[in-house]
Amino acid sequence: MTRYFPKEIEEKWQKEWQEQGIYKFDLEKGSKGKYYNLVELPYPSGDLHLGHWFAFVPADAHARYKRMSGYRVFFPNGFDAFGLPAENAAIKRGIHPKDWTMKNIETMTGQFATMGTMIDWDYSAITCLPEYYTWNQWIFLKMFEKGIAYRGKALSNWCPVDQTVLANEHIEGGRCWRCGSEVVQKEVEQWFLKITDYADELIWSQPPQAQWPRQVREGQNNWIGRSEGMLLNFEIVEKARKDNKNKEYIQVFTTRPDTTDGATFLVVAPEHKFVAKILAKEISEYVRKAQRKTEMERKEDRVKSGVFTGKYVINPVTGKEIPVWVSDYVLAGYGTGAIMAVPYADERDREFAEKFKLPIIKTSFKAKPKGEKKINYHLRDWSISRQRYWGTPVPIVHCRRCGLVPVPFKDLPVELPYNVDYTPKGKPPLATDEEWLKVKCPRCGTEGAKRDAETLDTFFDSAWYFYRYVSPHFGDLPFDKSKVSELMPVDVYFGGSEHTLGHTLYARFFTKFFKNLGLVKFDEFAKKRVQHGVILGPDGNRMSKSRGNVVNPDDVVREYGADTVRLYLCFMMPYEATSPWSSGAISGIYRFLKRVWDLGEKIEKVDLTVSDLTMMHKTIKKVGDDLNTFQFNTAVAALMTWLNYLSVKKVSKEEYETYLRLLAPFAPHIAEELYHSKVLSANSVHLENWPQYQDKYLVEEMLQIVVQVNGKLRDTIGIQNSEVKNQNYVQDRAVNSERVAKYLNGQNIRKVIYVEGKLINFVV
Repeated sequence: MTRYFPKEIEEKWQKEWQEQGIYKFDLEKGSKGKYYNLVELPYPSGDLHLGHWFAFVPADAHARYKRMSGYRVFFPNGFDAFGLPAENAAIKRGIHPKDWTMKNIETMTGQFATMGTMIDWDYSAITCLPEYYTWNQWIFLKMFEKGIAYRGKALSNWCPVDQTVLANEHIEGGRCWRCGSEVVQKEVEQWFLKITDYADELIWSQPPQAQWPRQVREGQNNWIGRSEGMLLNFEIVEKARKDNKNKEYIQVFTTRPDTTDGATFLVVAPEHKFVAKILAKEISEYVRKAQRKTEMERKEDRVKSGVFTGKYVINPVTGKEIPVWVSDYVLAGYGTGAIMAVPYADERDREFAEKFKLPIIKTSFKAKPKGEKKINYHLRDWSISRQRYWGTPVPIVHCRRCGLVPVPFKDLPVELPYNVDYTPKGKPPLATDEEWLKVKCPRCGTEGAKRDAETLDTFFDSAWYFYRYVSPHFGDLPFDKSKVSELMPVDVYFGGSEHTLGHTLYARFFTKFFKNLGLVKFDEFAKKRVQHGVILGPDGNRMSKSRGNVVNPDDVVREYGADTVRLYLCFMMPYEATSPWSSGAISGIYRFLKRVWDLGEKIEKVDLTVSDLTMMHKTIKKVGDDLNTFQFNTAVAALMTWLNYLSVKKVSKEEYETYLRLLAPFAPHIAEELYHSKVLSANSVHLENWPQYQDKYLVEEMLQIVVQVNGKLRDTIGIQNSEVKNQNYVQDRAVNSERVAKYLNGQNIRKVIYVEGKLINFVV
């Protein structure tokens, strides 16, 4: 009998699959409809870490199951290749970002092959290549044409060292993730996308329209934050003013105008224009401190801070003068950047009032101030400007005569120049390349116009890549509309929970914009979203090199094989959970696969009993149902239970063949090898149909009987309900268990204790 050597069979079948092209997508093949199976495209960091494996392996198992079930499965992949990490690596290593990125892509593509996925790389996209970012620029220009892309100013996270705007996710502990310098808030001119125009469309309606996780739908709805209210004017008190001319006001937005009579003070954001007029030293110092906090820190800070401006406004309902304070718990970007504080009805306002000994007055909840009805949103327009090199150049020319001029579509792409000094110099790197920067105005032909020196946020790249996958070489539009109409929406989209308020929201926004352009007919790009969990280091902490707890999947594959790693990742925990890696547990999975290998030597010509058929068909149903609902761990557990059953009896070819088909999505290499060598099939197991269960064999219930030797647990066996009264049958099944037999080892059985339907104990 040959031994199980994973390395030999895995390399063999990976080569065979590639040569035979068994994973090539064909829209015509399959008895059922199309099935677009998608995992978030990875960043080319240099190697595949366990996070990549955990994201892709269960998704690959699901794709394989769907294909064996008759669907035309589309399973592409690509690389989210622009971004700051490549630029950082280039500066640190002295390697050009493009060279570093493309080398990593080559390495990672090879590692995906080692994983044994059914990804079809003919359908791919690499976002840093002109053939992709040409269409980023096309989309941007269409948005500019429609007034969705515009130039404006906004308070932003600003790194004073790198001289760049930072997204919230690029700030760690109030510092820039790149250089570690303290981030400040600064008003910066930049490019925006008017995502707020789509705010109402982006609000999730109730099921059944949405098959996304409830926490995603609720999280996005809360982030959009639609609220109906009223704009109220609070007149600024000026003692020297004798008449009603030139009155000035601070405007507030409130969803509870009926509580206005309880407003005892007004609070404005540190960035409010009213504050800029006040030059008091104490206020200026407070504003500078607030600028060092991120918006998230200001939201979450439970210790209220503030400073009195020395100014007063008039409550429009009571007519009383109330003080104006500055506090960083009020955000400039929400509403008007000023709130009326009603400490009687609002906990946050009450905390502030108690700290600074401000009045708390009971409101009547009947106040009826005059004001303008207003719908407000927490969502703000999306800042897409980045003052860095490694990204899509903004296709706009700045002309002294014409202003902002779009690059003609025929002149796309505006290619990213290669020879640029991308190290931080206090201005965007592209602005240092005078030859690239200076152009003629496309509109008036004037010399001395300049290209826009900023690049697009990488979330722009990833907001539509799944459209490009369906026709990666299409040259007339960002994607082939006919192919998109055949393959989209995406049927299931696997990804991380960290993208709830970023990537997936932006992707939904792009889809709605594409629909308005007439490029697509659907409202949502994906029917279903499945979010995966996180694998921690063996010590229970997040993996990091500094902690020394990183597990390299390549090392584990060399020791145990890819199938073992795949099966362990599917079995170790529910897909959405978080759990530490266990070296001990993965060795158990290797032993399990070795038992499957050895079981091939026990195939005999036998008649299947009712118990055998019941066990087989219940397993077929369980594994299929669990794969269909992404319960990968319990599907593997069902295979383990059936293996225990098969290990203590004679095994038929039908049982073994069925077992390998069920195992194939999880452990494709060993299943393929055994299907050819033991079942003696000339076909690939991955091109076979998924086994079908018969209802008539599902009626009889199985009971799990504990088997003990001298009172110690040695195994658990499945016995049909109709057989539990037959002690001789149960005893025969128990003594033939491999696990039990080694403890009996020919010893004299002095006594057998049988508790019907529960346990059997051999006293030796």
